[in-house]
Amino acid sequence: MNPLRSDELFRMPRRDFLRMVGAGAAGMALGPGNLLAETPSGADGPRQKSVAVVHSAFLYPSTESLWQEGYYSWPGYGFDAEGHQKMYMKEVEKIAQKLAMRIAMEEKPITDADSVARFINQVKEQKPDALLLIPFKKSDWASIVRIVKETAIPTVAMATLGILLNPHINELCRQPGVYVISSLDNFDAIEAGMRMIRTAHRMRESRLISVAGTKEATMTLPHLGTQVKVLPRGKLAEEFKSVEVTDAVQTLAQTYLKNAARILEPSEPEVLDAARTYFACKRVLESEGGDAIMMDCLGGIQQRAFPPPCMGFMSLRDEGIPAGCQNDLDPTLTLMLVQELFDRPGFQQNASSETEANHYYGAHCTCPTKLSGCDGPAAPYILRNHAEAGVGVVPQVLWQEGQDITMAQYVSGEEPQMIVYTGKVVRCYDTPPAGGCRTNVETTINEVRDVCDVKGMHQIIFCGNYARQLRAFCQLYNIAVVT
Repeated sequence: MNPLRSDELFRMPRRDFLRMVGAGAAGMALGPGNLLAETPSGADGPRQKSVAVVHSAFLYPSTESLWQEGYYSWPGYGFDAEGHQKMYMKEVEKIAQKLAMRIAMEEKPITDADSVARFINQVKEQKPDALLLIPFKKSDWASIVRIVKETAIPTVAMATLGILLNPHINELCRQPGVYVISSLDNFDAIEAGMRMIRTAHRMRESRLISVAGTKEATMTLPHLGTQVKVLPRGKLAEEFKSVEVTDAVQTLAQTYLKNAARILEPSEPEVLDAARTYFACKRVLESEGGDAIMMDCLGGIQQRAFPPPCMGFMSLRDEGIPAGCQNDLDPTLTLMLVQELFDRPGFQQNASSETEANHYYGAHCTCPTKLSGCDGPAAPYILRNHAEAGVGVVPQVLWQEGQDITMAQYVSGEEPQMIVYTGKVVRCYDTPPAGGCRTNVETTINEVRDVCDVKGMHQIIFCGNYARQLRAFCQLYNIAVVT
């Protein structure tokens, strides 16, 4: 059984690719520590989807018992723990409904060592995705520490302000597998934690379609658990040829033309073909049960198998469907994570620098326009041809000056990492006079003194400063953060 060539799979670090000892048409087991694991037979059909499940418990003694004891400690006399539980249960249920997940809340609070032990045994037996633990008295933090240690599953621990002291917070706030919140009835923070849990669950159930090479393969990634279904590049070429110029295709092409701030190189027939690539990609996703797509687009363009898919990728990302350029695995996984965590489409780009201003310069030939989310306004764009091939249609998306940005890149492997930076948009350039790909953005970077020290290539830039939340997700799921 011959090993697949790297161009028949997807881009990955050479150290990980060299671990591969071969893969057949349906993939094969590669042994411990490999980037890819075998996917069970029959996994080519639609993946069974389920909702994320969280077990939640409140920890506090009854107010009546504290009256009898005559001393409350933090949070102090007058704190209505029972009333807080009722309020929290209503708010957490709203979060569960909003995120389409199940948060099973114990109505009876955990009050002693026996109830802690029962809860731990229940968690071990039922194996939920994660825990949500809510203490209403300082002394119950020891029980939360015990639950975290003995269950060893991701845990969000929420204590309203004035319950915990710093020594308590510091016991868990930097521990992998835990997200600690000490904030005044902060349901936005709880929602963020639940979204992290839902993201990990959905990544495990997602299928990423990889269009590259000449062979089919199905593989599962470690850690995230995402399935990768590899399809021959000819599959997309066939789909493109079969897309007729229907009313829907013409409407999309006219939308591209009508919404463009300017139209430079492309002709209307090229815009029509750009719309056809979108429908070809959607057909592949639907027929293969895909949640995201990446492809060897440059190979297809060079061989004239299909036009640049850049406008189609723009539309997919605007719809919340991650679409990765150049069949590059880690950036595509990052697009998926960012979309799930923050409802933000991302800009995968080539890394460069403006050394005299000490600014970052990123550029690529596709970019979403719904930079603030699928329901937000579209950024202006110019219709251009592909910068390096000189053919087809691509968007030159114009970012807003002063916009906060986050840059991230998931780095897969035995010990996964996440590259994280933040900054602000300085400007976009016309090409020419600037070189490089059509959509470009110059930004500041906060985390390095010399912008040439920025790590990664094809990192994902997206709107908003989400570094803190991204680091919290990484801590919750044992991903090392790199800056």
